[in-house]
Amino acid sequence: MTEAEARLAPDEQMYFYQDDRDAKCPFAPPPGLRALNDEAPVSRARIWDGSTPWLVTGHAAQRAILSDPRVSSDDKQPGFPYPNKTMAETAHEHPLTIFNADGADHSRIRRMMTRPFTRPRMEALRPEIQRFTDELIDKMLAGPKPADLVSSLALPLPSLMICALLGVPYEDHDFFQEHASLATRSDKTTEQQQAANQALGGYLAGLLQKKMQEPAEDVLSDFAGRVKEGDLTLPEATLLSMILLIAGHETSANMITLGTALLLENPDQLAKLREIDDTKNAANAVEEILRYLTVPQLGQRRIAREDFEFEGVQIKAGDGIVVPLPAGNWDPEAFPEPEKLDLTRKASHHVAFGWGIHQCLGQQLARIELQVVYGTLYRRVPTLRLAVDRDELSFRPTDALAFGIGELPVTW
Repeated sequence: MTEAEARLAPDEQMYFYQDDRDAKCPFAPPPGLRALNDEAPVSRARIWDGSTPWLVTGHAAQRAILSDPRVSSDDKQPGFPYPNKTMAETAHEHPLTIFNADGADHSRIRRMMTRPFTRPRMEALRPEIQRFTDELIDKMLAGPKPADLVSSLALPLPSLMICALLGVPYEDHDFFQEHASLATRSDKTTEQQQAANQALGGYLAGLLQKKMQEPAEDVLSDFAGRVKEGDLTLPEATLLSMILLIAGHETSANMITLGTALLLENPDQLAKLREIDDTKNAANAVEEILRYLTVPQLGQRRIAREDFEFEGVQIKAGDGIVVPLPAGNWDPEAFPEPEKLDLTRKASHHVAFGWGIHQCLGQQLARIELQVVYGTLYRRVPTLRLAVDRDELSFRPTDALAFGIGELPVTW
């Protein structure tokens, strides 16, 4: 037995992953995760179904395991550490996507989705993102106080942008937001998940069929062209479109909301953003806020392909592996005094978008959206403040896929 394995908790004391955040520090990862990482970067933990996958909490260890070809994202393998019962019950129905494919299959799928999301293409959208942001702020300022920042700005901005990029009519946003938000809820049933998938899939399949006949300059038209050429089937194109639509607004909306709530608690840091006159200068601040909050909170899931030694422990073929990204982003070895929000910190090595071949496809769009919002909102509304006590905010539970706040009442 290695020294690292000797430190593993006895079964009856084993850490239960999904421990709640501390209500006094809701922006921080669950304290149990941080305590676990203080002991070792890799340990065993118990999850909802009683299984005990490996939990990788150290920052360097997370980057290493997420880029290790000896682990797989194939969620159909026995022993895969599903995040909840619904995912386990429906895994056999999951088609091949960028989330559960490996190797050549993953490369093929990702190539089809990458072209619209290159850094130059996303940077070219900055003026449009700025225009939408200013218009939404204008509308909020002209309306009643207090206002809900989620419905006023945080949700409509990324929704407008992903609709423009994909070629989805924004007037349908109520429909697709309702079904898309279900994907990140922890309390959904298998039946609810299937109904949402069918509704959203049918909607997008109809749009793709229209774009086969009347293509435009958008992502769905590109997918539709690939269907006509035989590179994709219609169900495959529909699924790719669904992934982009859901991911394209849900996480950015949460980051805008959470980031604002966090900054309002740190007025000295917020003051630095009020001084920005070029949103590109908010880039460093965005990286630190991404590190601090880490919206994907439930952990990346993997399974070992073979036996291998990692960080002093013996991982066996078929062992589940969970990588809770918030823990890595609060690892003091990578980020000294991680509990301190410091917008001057060099934090671009964070893992808020994951790491390795499966890292977030739309991260450049998200970064620019956040730069524009953080570099605009607090300068234009310098007296912005919460309209309720922080204790009244409703944070998503730690067993939800994405960290967020349901409503953020603000006034000025």
